[in-house]
Amino acid sequence: MTPQLRTAAIFGAMTISMVGVGYASVPLYNMFCRVTGFNGTTGRADEAQAAEVPVYVDKTISVRFDSNVDRDLPWEFRPEHPTDTVSLGARDMAIFIAKNNGSEPITGTASFNVTPVTAGRYFKKIQCFCFTEQTIAAGEQVRMPVLYFVDPKLLDDPDTRDIEEITLSYTFHRTKNGDTEG
Repeated sequence: MTPQLRTAAIFGAMTISMVGVGYASVPLYNMFCRVTGFNGTTGRADEAQAAEVPVYVDKTISVRFDSNVDRDLPWEFRPEHPTDTVSLGARDMAIFIAKNNGSEPITGTASFNVTPVTAGRYFKKIQCFCFTEQTIAAGEQVRMPVLYFVDPKLLDDPDTRDIEEITLSYTFHRTKNGDTEG
């Protein structure tokens, strides 16, 4: 193999490797954030996992709910109750209300985070509208539940044991195609 071919092969392999790393970085970053709670990413739990968590009725935390809508989405979006006080480990439900003020059905998806960001790994969602796209008809108003708990392990972490309030924040965005057919 000539030196020019060898150099071209090396650069070709490096280019393919870099493209592969680029495609893998987003899912790997998302997985890292879910596991560590990095950047306020919440954890997920199923009903069986939630049932195993002890409830500390004498230890409560305030949860504040924040809602936002991207400016290109003609929706109203708000929590039914802006705050709640929950016992650590106890399952609770928050309801968010969304209304499509547009003239046609629109599909949106919610991004979310928790602050303080160090609490993200202990805020566990069991069921959430943010796991799927939401299509709302023109003029329609819907109620969307979030079933969650705050893991009592929050008390064992020196970075989170003194937290008294957690904010769960959502922002709804129009999906890429934005509208539904029909």
